[in-house]
Amino acid sequence: MRTLMAGLALACALIVTPAVAADLDPVTVQAIENTAYDYVDGQLEGDAARVARSLHPDLAKRAVKPSPDETLGLRRMTKEELVDLTRRGVLKTPKENWDRSVKVLDIAGDAAVARVETPWFVDYFHLGRFGDRWVIVNAMWQPKPKPAAD
Repeated sequence: MRTLMAGLALACALIVTPAVAADLDPVTVQAIENTAYDYVDGQLEGDAARVARSLHPDLAKRAVKPSPDETLGLRRMTKEELVDLTRRGVLKTPKENWDRSVKVLDIAGDAAVARVETPWFVDYFHLGRFGDRWVIVNAMWQPKPKPAAD
């Protein structure tokens, strides 16, 4: 009986465990990474067209931002707002100062999750595959804390 229970527990764990990086199709991972780099590198370059092509038209970009008036407050941004900020060069950064990474966390059919990190923020993306193209549908982001001044 104990062996049967252990076997069932292992089977359940295998069923609900997300795919690990080694299990993900490398071609799909590369396509998702390319989309994420279009997003982040486009902002760092100030290339609005590059950012725009990485985003779904109905993008929901949000950050947790509670306030005295709104306990479950969110800062919201649309595709148009993000593309405009990029066009204005808000995050434009000299290439020698780029320090960014993209990690694909999971893929399930036409949906994927990725994490993007720069010195200033962390984004978690929900991406969708439309035909042969991956785009960012949702982005939840958080600014990184600034280092304490000495």
